[in-house]
Amino acid sequence: MSNEPEIRILSTPQELFQAAAAEFLALASAAIRDRGKFTVALSGGSTPKSLYSVLAKAALPWEKIFFFWGDERHVPPDHPDSNYRMANEALLSKVGVRPENVLRIRAEEDADIAAHDYEQTIKSFFQLRPGEFPRFDLILLGLGPDGHTASLFPDTAALSETKRLVVANWVEKLKTHRITFTYPVLNHAACVMFLVSGGDKAHMVRTVLEDEQANLPSRKVQPINGKLLWMLDLAAAGKLSKR
Repeated sequence: MSNEPEIRILSTPQELFQAAAAEFLALASAAIRDRGKFTVALSGGSTPKSLYSVLAKAALPWEKIFFFWGDERHVPPDHPDSNYRMANEALLSKVGVRPENVLRIRAEEDADIAAHDYEQTIKSFFQLRPGEFPRFDLILLGLGPDGHTASLFPDTAALSETKRLVVANWVEKLKTHRITFTYPVLNHAACVMFLVSGGDKAHMVRTVLEDEQANLPSRKVQPINGKLLWMLDLAAAGKLSKR
């Protein structure tokens, strides 16, 4: 990888979630101190859910934190598969985040409309000029068994997008659209944190981090002027040669 990632390995899943929460708090505190607000894009899945449960117990100036989503399933916000619903139940509803600080993807709409509207939401929030990309303080990502991240799946059209911020990405093997950030958004972030737990991810972690020939979506997340942080528990890191 051209932008060498920082790799942190924690002994247990619980230590991983605590360490990820500490990193979240540190980044939030620095951003709020320097710019008066913290912008974070959340991810779905069981691993971030555990992180959100830890964060729900943290003392943070929640009124200065603005929540976005790096991707979303094409379902309504009350659907069991909704990334928004999961984050809301695990974190947002528990800490009293103001509604205006929660900028969700309106995935109950037509997928292309939802992607277009979310792009406009981001452009307005960050006051972007034409051709500019937002700089999120933190984007949380996971790692799929096929090497996908956000909803950038292998062999999908979104992988080649260079101008749009958000697209409706058709995933043939799932027979559905996923609304997702594009690489330009991921790679303009101040910090991208991959959070990976479990031995079932160990082979893919090694492939992404060590196989320079692997043509996997996760390998193309390389922040231009930001930090790339991989946080792993011991099981997920189990097959790395450079532990």
